[in-house]
Amino acid sequence: MSHFAKVLDGKVVQVIVAEKEFFDSFVDTSPGQWIQTSYNTFGNKHPENKPLRGNYAAIGYTYDFINDVFYRPQPFPSWILNKSTWLWEAPIPYPNDNKKYVWDESTQSWNLITEI
Repeated sequence: MSHFAKVLDGKVVQVIVAEKEFFDSFVDTSPGQWIQTSYNTFGNKHPENKPLRGNYAAIGYTYDFINDVFYRPQPFPSWILNKSTWLWEAPIPYPNDNKKYVWDESTQSWNLITEI
């Protein structure tokens, strides 16, 4: 089965599972466009080296018609969209020490999560 996202004004409003042939007879009178998305594509990578449109689409994601990609909403104002992976990146990389952190937008830093 394939997955399709309905895009309206550059935003994903619905995602369905259907065969391509479904759209041969499907009549949809509501505004928007159906665009195929791949459940196995994330960060512009695919296990079989067949990435489709950057990332799997989800409701609320953006569809960039010019670059033909889906990407999630910007999580924080300081984060920048990587146009190779189509993922948002913090201005400071996530620490690589096997500990858990949460981003603090006010200090522009990763704060260690401590157990209570």
